[in-house]
Amino acid sequence: MRLTTKGRYAVTAMLDLALHSDAGPVSLADISERQGISLSYLEQLFSKLRREALVKSVRGPGGGYCLAASAEQISVAQVVDAVSESLDATKCHGRGDCQDGEICITHHLWQDLSGQIHDFLSGITLADLVARRDIQAVCQRQDNRHDRQQIVCSDIS
Repeated sequence: MRLTTKGRYAVTAMLDLALHSDAGPVSLADISERQGISLSYLEQLFSKLRREALVKSVRGPGGGYCLAASAEQISVAQVVDAVSESLDATKCHGRGDCQDGEICITHHLWQDLSGQIHDFLSGITLADLVARRDIQAVCQRQDNRHDRQQIVCSDIS
């Protein structure tokens, strides 16, 4: 099973959005800075997330992105699926042509694992992650670092 960078970054960005949604729309620049994800990559991901109705964009001063539904209604699997990520553990990508054009002896095992992983991620919502103390502690550390960087930048200006 391999979850690529696209899926990991999408989940990370959506969790950041959920953690900061109480303050209104969140800018991609802020997510980029806190999470160390390039702004152009976030723009690509959020285009897909918006198309799948997981986020809404807010234009104008103070604009950014908001969750399109409550954090309780958005599962990690939905986020991964929205960015066209495959959680397929088979080496044939589910086609069944793993061994000389035929199904290999472990094909169904890896296919079942893929289903289990998807089911597992379907059972975890953004709200579940936001409620975790370890995630809240990391968020607090990132916010403190972000605030210190903004103070330094404003002192330079």
